[in-house]
Order: sequence, then C-alpha cells, then structure tokens
Amino acid sequence: MGAYDEGANARPVAGEPSEAPPATTVPAAGPLPAGASTPADPPPADLSSAGHPTVGHSTAGPPPVGPPPAGPPPAGVAALSLPFQIAAALAFALVAVVACAHLGMVFLHVAPSNTVTKQHGQAIDEWIYPEFEQNWKLFAPNPLQQNIAVQVRAEVKSVDGAVRTTRWYDLSALDGRVIDGNLLPSHTQQNELRRAWDFFAATHDNTNRPNGLRGDLSERYLRRIAVLRLDREEAGGRGAVIQQVQVRSRTTNVPPPEWSEEQVSDKPVLRQLPWWPVADTDGAAGTRPVDSTETAASAR
Repeated sequence: MGAYDEGANARPVAGEPSEAPPATTVPAAGPLPAGASTPADPPPADLSSAGHPTVGHSTAGPPPVGPPPAGPPPAGVAALSLPFQIAAALAFALVAVVACAHLGMVFLHVAPSNTVTKQHGQAIDEWIYPEFEQNWKLFAPNPLQQNIAVQVRAEVKSVDGAVRTTRWYDLSALDGRVIDGNLLPSHTQQNELRRAWDFFAATHDNTNRPNGLRGDLSERYLRRIAVLRLDREEAGGRGAVIQQVQVRSRTTNVPPPEWSEEQVSDKPVLRQLPWWPVADTDGAAGTRPVDSTETAASAR
C-alpha cells in the first residue's frame, strides 16, 4: 500500500501534519430525564502543609494521648482528712442536738401548763433562767406603758469611821446616758438592771416577800448589781465601805398621744424595799464587808 492510501489504517507520511482527533461533543444543558441523578460534587480540596490543594485528604492528626485534665480541688469539709471529717461531723451533730433541745425547752417554757411541764418543770426552769427567760410583754394586748426607774442608796462607813447614808442614785438614768448616742450598746447596759428588777418583781408579792427559792436568788442578784454600781460611782467618797443598801423603783405612766382621749395619772409611784446588809460575796474590788480591819483605800 502506498503513502496515499486512504482509510482508517493509512500511515502518515513523514513531513506532513497528522490529523487531529475528532472533537468530543458536549451535550447542551437541559432537563434531565426521569430517574436520572446528578453526579455527586467532588469533595472539597484541602490545602496541604506545602500550600497545594489535596482532594479528599484530611490534615487532622490523631488526638493527643495523655492524662485527663484535673478537676477543681475539693473545698469545705471534703478537703479535710478523714479524722478531721469525722470530728467535724460529730461537732455538727452535737450542735444540732443542743439546738433542738434548746428550742424544745423554750417551747415548753412558754407553752401552757401540761403534763411534761408539771413533771419536769424544775429542769426546764434551770435551763431557761436567767439567760434565756422569755418576755412577751411587747406582744400583750395591752403592752407595758410605764417607765420604771431603779434607784439605790447605801449606808457607808467612811475612812474616818463615820457612818452616813448616801443620796439616791438613779441607776436607770446612768444606763440611759451610756446608751444614748451609742450605736452598739452592750447587752449589759441595756438589759442587766431592767431584767434584774423584773426578776425581783415576778418572784415577790406586794409586801416584798419572796415566793420561793427563786425569790431569794432574785434578791441576791439585785443586791450585787446595786453594790457593784455604787462602788463604781464611789458612793460615800473614795475609800468608803458599803455596809447595806436600799433599792426602790419609781414608776411613771407614759403620757398618751395628743389625739388620744385616754387619761392617766402623771404622779410617780414609789416601791421601796427594806435595807439589805452587804455580804462578803456582794463586794467588788475595793469594797469590803463591815467587819474587815482593812480599809478600801489600802485595797486600792
């Protein structure tokens, strides 16, 4: 066959350009026939470390292997060792038991008379008095509308041996001057004298006779407060010895407001107690009993 052979198997002649392959015909875009599906999109190209796109390849490496992150440290009781945790639990239990017992005692104290209070009344009183005594006068239908001032005077023996009676000292007014203007007055300044007088009045009749053992206790309590206050004020002069004291109360009614039609008396009512000799246990520093050979000046 020659160089000019035609046909599909014709060999090209040297020096002549070869024929280009036939072009592929791309079909025009149009609606797809029923049941045909579009080809899936190729996966996105990822950039490798060199900056070249890589198709279908993830650059994420394996997760780091190591201990898990530590949580927050324990706080409170959990941070203590086992012996201290046991001690703390026992302390909390003890406080809870004491608090429940105290609430029960207070409830039985203020509750009406019942079988429990009749059988264990003495134990309840010993727990309540004098620190936890309840006073409900503020919530009474007719609350207290009186001012009660507690006053005291003493019979003293001076350094030269003369015996004389001092003037009346208004202990309530002294407490009032200390409290006035004080943003944080102490419990003693507010309640010691007032509660002592209420304690005495509740345990004595109108003739000032005690109603039992608590009446004698209230007398000693009030007498000691009076002696301590007089010694603080240096009643009778410096170095004088207090031999006996006398207490009285001065009660005045609180005047009603101007819009009220209530009429009350403005005259004070005095309740004067008998003289009480001062015992050895009543004396404070610098106060000596009457039969002592030492003077208060030497003690100071």
